[in-house]
Amino acid sequence: MTPTGLTRVRYEKHGPVARVTLDRPHCLNALDLRTHEELGLVWDDFEADDGLRVAVLTGAGERAFSAGQDLKELAERIRSDTAPVSSFGSRGRPGWPRLTERFELTKPVVARVNGHAFGGGFELALACDVVIAVEEARFALPEAKLGLIAGAGGVFRLARQAPSRVALGHLITGRPLSADRAYELGLVNEVVPTEDLDSCVDGWVADILRCAPLAVRAVKQVVAASAQLPLSDAFQASYSWEQLRMSSRDAVEGPLAFVEKREPRWTGD
Repeated sequence: MTPTGLTRVRYEKHGPVARVTLDRPHCLNALDLRTHEELGLVWDDFEADDGLRVAVLTGAGERAFSAGQDLKELAERIRSDTAPVSSFGSRGRPGWPRLTERFELTKPVVARVNGHAFGGGFELALACDVVIAVEEARFALPEAKLGLIAGAGGVFRLARQAPSRVALGHLITGRPLSADRAYELGLVNEVVPTEDLDSCVDGWVADILRCAPLAVRAVKQVVAASAQLPLSDAFQASYSWEQLRMSSRDAVEGPLAFVEKREPRWTGD
């Protein structure tokens, strides 16, 4: 059942596409505990709804994708001695498992980065599968400047997705990356003018939807599960979504449609 009563996140379904919008533009879409709680409900529904095949994650307004953790709320919790001491992950806190920890999610998520993505906002983008950013966007993990650490996976994902020395330099200084630099490093798929953002995102979504649903999910699972395996082990490993794809009707439909010169009719089974 689609979650109701959302006040900080907009969640819309358009056919097979879920559109998830961080909706706190007055504070640059900062992530407070209530936002995390609502996002958890949204991701639960996205995973469970068989009619949804891809999600687009963005921020409201034109200034920020997300500025990251709501530091005003954090300061209040520190003063009241209710801020838990932890390093990594969100287990036991609102919204767990958050997108950054949904390691078994095989439906693709596209980040529509319409402005700055700092701290937890950058970590959200790093956890997405396709990232499209406007030219003015900037990315940063400034946690070390605050005596903190990018514990929602930023220290891990940035070091995996960018060259290690480059990643470490940005992690220990908090220096921002321009959208163009993020593209050069492979952290972003495309950088576009603001006026082209929606058409670019829609193009990527349309291309994903042209592919067989089980093939897309198998690809995402295999890439994630095999990333740290020796190549010989990767070939021998078992992947649950690939097992489903291999025995699916879609695995037959695709080649037949190609030979018969028609569009495939995917059924997802």
